Amino acid sequence: MKSVEAPVGKVDVAAYVIPTSSPESDGTLEWRATTLVTVEARAADRVGFGYTYADTATATLIRDKLAGLVTGRDALAVTECWDVMVREIRNLGRPGIASMAIAAVDNALWDLKARLLDVPLVRLLGTVRAAVPVYGSGGFTSYSTGQLAAQLRAWVEEGIAQVKMKVGRAPSDDAARVRAARAAIGAAALFVDANGGYSRKQALGLAQEFAAQGVTWFEEPVSSDDLAGLRMLRDRAPAGMDITAGEYGYDLGYFRAMLEAGAVDVLQADATRCAGITGFMRTAALCEAFHVPLSSHCAPSLHVHPCCAATPVRHVEYFHDHVRIEQMLFDGGARARGGRLAPDLTRPGLGLTLKRADAARYAV
Repeated sequence: MKSVEAPVGKVDVAAYVIPTSSPESDGTLEWRATTLVTVEARAADRVGFGYTYADTATATLIRDKLAGLVTGRDALAVTECWDVMVREIRNLGRPGIASMAIAAVDNALWDLKARLLDVPLVRLLGTVRAAVPVYGSGGFTSYSTGQLAAQLRAWVEEGIAQVKMKVGRAPSDDAARVRAARAAIGAAALFVDANGGYSRKQALGLAQEFAAQGVTWFEEPVSSDDLAGLRMLRDRAPAGMDITAGEYGYDLGYFRAMLEAGAVDVLQADATRCAGITGFMRTAALCEAFHVPLSSHCAPSLHVHPCCAATPVRHVEYFHDHVRIEQMLFDGGARARGGRLAPDLTRPGLGLTLKRADAARYAV
């Protein structure tokens, strides 16, 4: 690594609203577009790129408050910048938009630091593995059975050995949808995600039916705020079925409470929500302390580097919407090969660059 001294200069933020390929829904929400908020942080002759998936209000908070907090600070002192941002949003509230705004800036600063040092981010963080497994994720409740089967089957044919579908919108139909998914994917691993759409008793009853179809991952069977319900399901679910949650975690206190409650077999975290790569790597350390595996939520192009540097990581979510956006709008967007993602070691940082001309049509 080369010696560098450079203060953070201009910090630019932008937001883009990208329509989905078709209407989408899960167990508790419906949507027709995804909002991408990007940050570019400059120092010396380098530009660091980071992003989050969040409301446009996130961009306003970055522009009006966070950008000024990091400008002029040492671009290599990412933790100092993170601490300052977390302290200064105290009165706004740590969860939600504030943490996602911090995430976008923190991600850009990690990318900037690696670019200044001219190394891939995974090497700066400390490589643990050369590549990380993915699972194909989509199977929205808005899909017909035919659409569901086609999407899951396509991932398996691409070499992705584990796939996830949404459930919880119409509980009486879910067992049949899971049977259709199993018929489509053969022996591949099948995951389900209810997004908190079931009651405790519904989830427990359906866990038995899902297990009969070889489901090995039951995500948010009840609300992620219902730690007692998650613990009950973890204790009583069929053998071989992991109970998982954590994607709505914004700080270490949230993750610690979930782990202390024994609520999950696998914890999920999202570096676009939990205050960036800094927060994600701290969550990984927490998982190690509790001997619980970690899985990243969505944003595969962002997670490939930290997930190849965090010991307890099991896999990365290869989420349909984000894969589509990141391959459309990012030069260097992650693409799974043989069911795995590998960081591009020929590029410094995250290895991502925004395709401005392609993104311009979605700018807000």
